[in-house]
Amino acid sequence: MKYVPTLCILTVLLTLFTFAQTSTPTPAVAPNSETENSSGTAQSTTTAKVLTEASPKSSSPDAFAREYVKKDAPAAIPQFAAAPAIDGQLNDAVWQNAAVFGDFLQTQPGDNVKPSFPTEVLMGYDAKNLYIAFRIVQDRNTVRATVARRDNIFDDDYVGMYLDTFNDKRQAYAIFLNPLGVQADGTFSEGRGEDYSVDLVMESKGVLTENGFTIEIAIPFKSLRYEAGKDKQWGLMLFRRVKSANNELNSWTPNDRSASGSLNKAGHITGLEGIETTRQLEINPSLTLSESGRRTRFTFDSDPTGRFVNDGLKGEVGLTVKYSLTPTITLDFAYNPDFAQVEADAPVTSANQRFPIFFSEKRPFFLERIDIFQSPLSVVNTRAIVDPDIAAKLTGRRGKNTFGILYASDNAPGNFSKDERTDLLLCKQQQLTDPTVVCGTERFINKNADIGVLRFKRDVGKENSLGFFATSYNFVDLHNYVGGFDGRFRLDPKTVGEFQVLGTHSRRNFYDSNLDAISYRTGNGVGYRAYLERSSRNLYMNFLAEGRTPDYRANVGFTPRTDTNYFGSYIQYRTEKDAKKAIIYKEFWNETNVRTDGLGRMQYWITNSRGTLALQKQTFIGLNLQYGAERVYEHEFGPVRSLTQQGAFFGPSAQRGANFRAFQAFIESTPNKQWYLFFFTDNTWGVMDYDFGGGPDFPRASFAAQTLGQNAPLDPGAGYQLMIEAVARYQPTTAFQTQLRYNKIKLTRNDTGLVAFDDNLFSSRSTYQFTRNTFARLRLDYSTLAHRMLPQLVIGWTPSPGTAIYAGYSDNFNVNGRNPFISFNDPLSREQGLHSNGRTFFIKMSYLFKKSF
Repeated sequence: MKYVPTLCILTVLLTLFTFAQTSTPTPAVAPNSETENSSGTAQSTTTAKVLTEASPKSSSPDAFAREYVKKDAPAAIPQFAAAPAIDGQLNDAVWQNAAVFGDFLQTQPGDNVKPSFPTEVLMGYDAKNLYIAFRIVQDRNTVRATVARRDNIFDDDYVGMYLDTFNDKRQAYAIFLNPLGVQADGTFSEGRGEDYSVDLVMESKGVLTENGFTIEIAIPFKSLRYEAGKDKQWGLMLFRRVKSANNELNSWTPNDRSASGSLNKAGHITGLEGIETTRQLEINPSLTLSESGRRTRFTFDSDPTGRFVNDGLKGEVGLTVKYSLTPTITLDFAYNPDFAQVEADAPVTSANQRFPIFFSEKRPFFLERIDIFQSPLSVVNTRAIVDPDIAAKLTGRRGKNTFGILYASDNAPGNFSKDERTDLLLCKQQQLTDPTVVCGTERFINKNADIGVLRFKRDVGKENSLGFFATSYNFVDLHNYVGGFDGRFRLDPKTVGEFQVLGTHSRRNFYDSNLDAISYRTGNGVGYRAYLERSSRNLYMNFLAEGRTPDYRANVGFTPRTDTNYFGSYIQYRTEKDAKKAIIYKEFWNETNVRTDGLGRMQYWITNSRGTLALQKQTFIGLNLQYGAERVYEHEFGPVRSLTQQGAFFGPSAQRGANFRAFQAFIESTPNKQWYLFFFTDNTWGVMDYDFGGGPDFPRASFAAQTLGQNAPLDPGAGYQLMIEAVARYQPTTAFQTQLRYNKIKLTRNDTGLVAFDDNLFSSRSTYQFTRNTFARLRLDYSTLAHRMLPQLVIGWTPSPGTAIYAGYSDNFNVNGRNPFISFNDPLSREQGLHSNGRTFFIKMSYLFKKSF
């Protein structure tokens, strides 16, 4: 408890520091001469002239006296004799020799019409770097620009590109920048969208001008995977987003709304010859120092409430090594690659949840080329590799072939907690006097799981591909193997189809509901997926069928449910957009799907219809109506009833079900630079309560539990559920942002009128960005159901990918909660005030060493 005042003081200081700033660091106005003030910030000495698209040959300092490159032929990129200074000010003479891209079109909300403001992009290269500059015209007072963290720029105005370096129309680098040059980078894949988990080493700078902003970028070729040389072409899409103009999107290439896809609509660049090809070695060591405390039930004074102990200072060394065998093939190795503490997972309500909850990957080693291993059925979910000692992977592309090989040795399955190890020691002591005692965990402790992944994909034709997956997971008595094929095909300009089929083989424990027993046996399973998508100017639709058999297991992947088949459709109609009208566009969609088990019995069906109005100032209002039904079966929850065995369900029926209907409404708005607001409510009549109970405050509310006690058989039944989500984000300065989020979910049983559970999640997240590279982030989460408060404070310095220092504190408090070591039926289990369950102080450091050969 002595650390709680410290946390409060740090919170108050951070808040006071933020609001004490009467002015924040303002980006300099780009000059035509290089005058600087005492702080080194460039100051304007002249007034820039406004660029007009109608006169690209203007002799103004803000326009170039050359024609724009043509869009219907590959644009030749010139080689620079000297490198420009990346300072955001386009005053280097070398830019006069650049290829100039202009004549942008408004593609959202307009349909390839004249944009609200003109845009120019300049491009050139030398042996080491690709150079790109953006010259943006806009009323400076409407420009949205903040000192943001990397990849966190999309509430600002931004510019950027898709760079398809293999020109395969399947995947591209996604590189975007806000007006200050803060980067958001990752990959874009057809069918999966953007993924900003990958960070490229590149240099960028942006400055605000009198009539907009300018940005310069230098992208080292060694940061990219590419094919270059004589007559080689790269796909290129250039974009600009204007938030104040109803989130207007401008594009260099037109967008044909009657055809699906993105990269197939790209323009092209060529002429990238004489690039310096090197083999790149990157060594990235890391050191983590931490001091943790925890609450334990093992005490020296037999205190039944447990005690808090400190585990002492702990040091962990990590290492990642990357070696570029060729510009397209990379070998990665990692020892203890875990940086997960820096970014905590957002809390979610687990009450009444039957199936696992997915959490995204955050560790840099696994994020590198994660796109290669992704697929719709989630064969590979790297979060399944919890705490690897070592890991290695080989990823790359050769011609039309893309491949990835991954191996990891995960110590998490055999890494038992200190309390669990103490239990084992006590068990072994009992064995000395009673040989019949079995210490079941002894053969698992300190054992590692071996995990392997193989991925291969080949391009077929212009926009088709076929692929293969294989994974293995081996740990003591758990052995799992998965293999299968997948493909993506463009059937015509409007239609895309996908398929995936998998087979699984497992040697492991399976639960048998007929015998109410776990048996160690072999199990084989099948998973399948078929998808068809058709897109036209105003109408979009897709159809999906997928399923998994009862014995399907994929331990390296993510499997929410087995013994299920899903068949569904999604149809959307959107009216023409007009940014000048009060209602910019209207959108209507319906999704209808049904789930059945392997015997054809219905598990779930729903039809969901929504209408949305898009209004001015990025405001959206929508209403949903849902109808459907759910059925649950005894074998999914436990033993199946028989003459000799009681079933999992109370009463005469081995199945339960309910019809439901729901009304949902939402409003979302970004009225100005400072505010983002979102509100959503869901009222559902007929939601199934699975009768798990909602913790000590909400014991089981079913009829069976009320009449026979809390140990009665399960009694699933229908109820009324209320869900509320509200978000308010406030950005008073370019450096400070704070967000409050509230989530409520409450379920009340129909048969008893009792509340099954009621959870209110409050989340606060505040960030002060001192510079582009230095930040402080305070996060606080509180759940009324769990009576848990989770604070985390992190201060970081991240000058470039791979080089960083983080210092942080995290805690886990009971707030008027229950003692975990006393039965919640005992009146003594209730604890008043704050009681820490575990806390950690940590410092994480890493530095990237690079060497070219």
